[in-house]
Order: sequence, then structure tokens, then C-alpha cells
Amino acid sequence: MIDINGIAHVQLSVRDFQASREFYYWLLHKTFGMTIQYDSDRSFYCIGGRTGLLITRADPDLSAAGFDQRRVGLHHICFRLRSTADVDTLHQGLVERGDVPIIRAPEPGSWAPGYYSVLFEDPDGIRLEANHVPGRGNLDVIGDGPPLDAADFGR
Repeated sequence: MIDINGIAHVQLSVRDFQASREFYYWLLHKTFGMTIQYDSDRSFYCIGGRTGLLITRADPDLSAAGFDQRRVGLHHICFRLRSTADVDTLHQGLVERGDVPIIRAPEPGSWAPGYYSVLFEDPDGIRLEANHVPGRGNLDVIGDGPPLDAADFGR
């Protein structure tokens, strides 16, 4: 069996590159402290915390419909933070910006023991979440047992 070491990167195609670049600069670099690896008029890429996120311009001929998390493809991205205080600090920063749709203020969730998260959107309406789960989360719960009931997923 291969022992996976995480997801190397996620690439998002965005309609308004300048608005998205400014937002992700604030979120990834200023707020999360990630390192900027690429920054040009066509791409913006940050790495850190065993995470990489790249934004590039969407093809204008294909971007009219915009993002919809119920279409085939990406539903949302969730960043794992190190504490509930970090989730609260991020939420406060989102509120202070005043231009970020906050879908759900920080609250506990039933997805894992101690789950706590905030849900918001980027300039294209791509759903982003930031959470904290203590310890190993569900890995501490299921161990080598059967998968958990996923009845609460997909909302």
C-alpha cells in the first residue's frame, strides 16, 4: 500500500484574476503566512503548511456560468488550522475586510470530534472553509474500523 503524504496542490481557475489575486494574497500570504512561489499576471501560487494553492485565469469563453459547488468538480476547499482561536482570528479578518461573503460564522460541526469551522467564499463564489479538528480527528475515531456514516455530508 502507498502511504500518501497529502495533496501537493490545488489549482483554481478564476474569472477576475486581479480580484482573486488580491484576495488570495491576503488569505494565503498575509493571513496564513504561506510563501509566494509564483506571482505574475497569469498565475499566483502560494505554498506552506504542506499545502499549495495556485490560481490562474479562466478561459473567458468557459467562465460565463461561474462557479457552482453542485456541478461536477470542486465542491469546496477546507484549510486545516491549528486551533479554534485561529478559526476565530480568520473570521474576524474576514469581517474586517467587509467584502467576503461569510456563509457560516465559526461553529462546531458534527463531522469529527471537536470540529470547528468558518465557511466563506472567494471573489468567484468558490466555497472555502477553514477548520480545526483536535488530534487526528476521525482517524482517532475509526482507527481500522468501518467507515463512518456519511449522512451529514454534502450540505
